[in-house]
Amino acid sequence: MQASCSQLSSPSGAAGCDAASASQRVHPRLTGDAAGLHSGDVHIQINSIPKECAENISSRNTKSGVHSCAHGCGHTRSRSHSHGEAWLPDDPAMEPGDPGGSSFSEFRYVFKWLQKSLPYILILGVKLVMQHLTGISLGIGLLTTFMYANKSIVNQVFLRERCSKIQCAWLLVFLAGSSVLLYYTFQSQSLYYSLIFLNPTLDHLNFWEVLWIIGITDFVLKFLFMGLKCLILLVPSFIMPFKSKGYWYMLLEELCQYYRTFVPVPVWFRYLVNYGEFGDVTRWSLGILLALLYLILKLLNCFGHLRTFRRVLRVFFTRPSYGVAASKRQCSDVDDICSICQAEFQKPVLLICQHIFCEECITIWLTREKTCPLCRTVISDHINKWKDGATSSHLQIY
Repeated sequence: MQASCSQLSSPSGAAGCDAASASQRVHPRLTGDAAGLHSGDVHIQINSIPKECAENISSRNTKSGVHSCAHGCGHTRSRSHSHGEAWLPDDPAMEPGDPGGSSFSEFRYVFKWLQKSLPYILILGVKLVMQHLTGISLGIGLLTTFMYANKSIVNQVFLRERCSKIQCAWLLVFLAGSSVLLYYTFQSQSLYYSLIFLNPTLDHLNFWEVLWIIGITDFVLKFLFMGLKCLILLVPSFIMPFKSKGYWYMLLEELCQYYRTFVPVPVWFRYLVNYGEFGDVTRWSLGILLALLYLILKLLNCFGHLRTFRRVLRVFFTRPSYGVAASKRQCSDVDDICSICQAEFQKPVLLICQHIFCEECITIWLTREKTCPLCRTVISDHINKWKDGATSSHLQIY
């Protein structure tokens, strides 16, 4: 009698397969004791598990393995997630140990701090503006006055003989009136003492008062020299040619800058000597040391300005020429037309590169350039940038 596979794969397939596996495990004992059996006994030997049972067993093992793996992975992920919540950042763009993420986090922290502090900063800013409202308003007024006068003077210099004498006179009166009105308004402080290297009548100088005195003095000196340029503009051309006026503009501007370099020295020296609120010996020793360091740095700066000023003086007195007077034949070869102004030559000048221009045209050109307008040959070894009547906008604070 043989065991049928249909019975092994019956609806109770699980039990049948378990029985089959058990019979397989006991098979070695049956075969080992086969000699002790009688000839009439029936011996049932199962050599292999049926195919269908094997498939059921393998499928059960696979499903149980997948199920256990899924449970294991799920438990592992849940544990790692629970442990990882302690150190993962809120921002997914930031990785642990990433220097870029760290810098971004610091920047975001500073931005949040500024955002929270903005109302308090505005309150303090309004308070600061209210305390120094007079100085801020006066500074804006002086700056706008300077910009207006400087632009107007440059335009009048560019017009040459066509400049408006009325406009030049108005600028002269406007600058002089602004300076006088300023000193009259603050006459109790005697701010005009700074113009002659004296200290104004202020009992105690703090930092803001030092900036106040130096700023006003610097603007007034600019107005003074700009007024002198207006006077030169009012001089007729037959008395002072346009070329000579350019050298005067350059000399006045360099003299103004050199003088403005020395004006802040007494004010800063007095402020540094009175430095601090310590004991007498400590205050004087530290103040004198700072004042000496300031004087040394100032002297080095003044020596640099002195070299520039000496070079300007040499140019002013030598009046180097850019060429020679051109003959009528040379002018006729180029149709008597200046390449710069596109008009007939007025006092034509022949350059070393054999190009001819009006004397005034080439003078204006070489105010900003060193080369010929046509062939780019070097004509001058320096640029006289103040010949156009401009004034430096640099504020000499120290």
